Amino acid sequence: MFRVDPKQAITGHASREANPDTPLSPPAEDIIARPVERTYSGNVISGVAQVVEAALLIALGLGIQAAYVPPGEETLYAILIIGAALLTNIGLNALRSHRVPAYRQIIGQVGRVLAVWASVVVILTAVIFFLKAGEMVSRVWLMTWFVAGAALLICYRLLLRTLVQRWTHQGRLKRRTVIVGGGKDAEVLIEQINAGADKDINLLGLFDDRIDERSPDEVAGYHKLGKVSSLIEFARRTPVDLVIVSMPLSAEKRVLDMLTQLWVLPVDIRLSAHMSKLKFTDKAYSYIGGVAVLDMADRPISDWNLVFKWVFDKVVAITALTLLSPVMIAAAIAIKLESKGPVFFVQKRHGFNNQLINIYKFRSMRTDMLDASAAKLVTRDDPRVTRVGKFIRKTSIDELPQLFNVLKGELSIVGPRPHALQAKADNQLYYDAVEGYFARHRVKPGMTGWAQINGWRGETDTIDKIMQRVNHDLYYIENWSLLLDLYIVVMTPISLFAKNENAY
Repeated sequence: MFRVDPKQAITGHASREANPDTPLSPPAEDIIARPVERTYSGNVISGVAQVVEAALLIALGLGIQAAYVPPGEETLYAILIIGAALLTNIGLNALRSHRVPAYRQIIGQVGRVLAVWASVVVILTAVIFFLKAGEMVSRVWLMTWFVAGAALLICYRLLLRTLVQRWTHQGRLKRRTVIVGGGKDAEVLIEQINAGADKDINLLGLFDDRIDERSPDEVAGYHKLGKVSSLIEFARRTPVDLVIVSMPLSAEKRVLDMLTQLWVLPVDIRLSAHMSKLKFTDKAYSYIGGVAVLDMADRPISDWNLVFKWVFDKVVAITALTLLSPVMIAAAIAIKLESKGPVFFVQKRHGFNNQLINIYKFRSMRTDMLDASAAKLVTRDDPRVTRVGKFIRKTSIDELPQLFNVLKGELSIVGPRPHALQAKADNQLYYDAVEGYFARHRVKPGMTGWAQINGWRGETDTIDKIMQRVNHDLYYIENWSLLLDLYIVVMTPISLFAKNENAY
């Protein structure tokens, strides 16, 4: 998979953001203006479907056992039932029957499900025979569970198919997709998508830097929406899930230039293999419908990882609010007693994918000296900061109201810290000083992060300091895991006291 080296990507002093000289076309503006329906992750649907299916089989087996079999062998039956359910799940996954395209079928899906279930029951019977446990296991129970289980699986799969078909019809399972490239090559790719992936892809249009007869304004009924550089602005104004690059592998420079521009976006990037004369093994490809593609870049946190991080954020935020509420109340009272003005300070900052969000903080400055845009960095012994403000900034108590941002879904507990819009280092705006700066917004920003526990918090008065922050943020994004989040949460209070010389 393609990866941009973060240290190489941020060494320049020019931001590769959308170029105002390459505006979006009227068709692109029209797409942006349309309402967007919420979509569902196919991987999450598959995971939930597997859990529900296994739970239904287990509940059915235990229910029949409780109703028919006399007490005394509950443990043995429980082992057999859970083992059979797990084997069924393994077999169905081996036959690729727990995928959204498989859920849309009727005969093929039902046939594979019944074949796997019958095979599992045969294996279960063989295990009982070889263990000489026939006298301990009821044959009536086994046959009843087999027949009832087959009926249950058929009904469940038909219901699942109905749901998937409804979501497909509503467009809830389609990934919003754009193609980079144009001309005949893109036309062939569009034909392949329409033939085999139309149920999974919502194709919005094309982006191409060429302006000549090789790249017309419309290809196979889809409009050219702008140049590749304007795709960044497009993806920030309307959701884009997938970028398919329609370029040959021989166009190495064009592909690398495109990837270097687009790596700041939280999207999956795939290189279509339909033009490649090189033939790789099947394992080298992934597939979008029937279209073979090479994986170039992935959205950092998606599918189940997104669910896990959402649960982690909510659990930690609720726990922290409960435990730290006395501290927050005391801070609010101290702020109110020392100086006139509101307790909270609200500031706009960039959130996920550069969306503007309102960040909550305890007010640490005098009301008549507030700097909402953070055009001037806070320095040591800054006269704008109150006595209470110095303490709550030093201890990061001023950041605690951002727990409400976490509950609103605007922040994560852990992630790159959101910076003020006009924050500067060495009199340069952060995003002008550090190339690739906005790549840190590919994930939701956080209350604390990898940079903070490694000492890079507080004043950023030099280019090197902000580059160090961005380097650490990109490391976190590339190496994210729940364990890393947990480690950062544990280390945050320790780092507040051990590495706070730059916080004032």
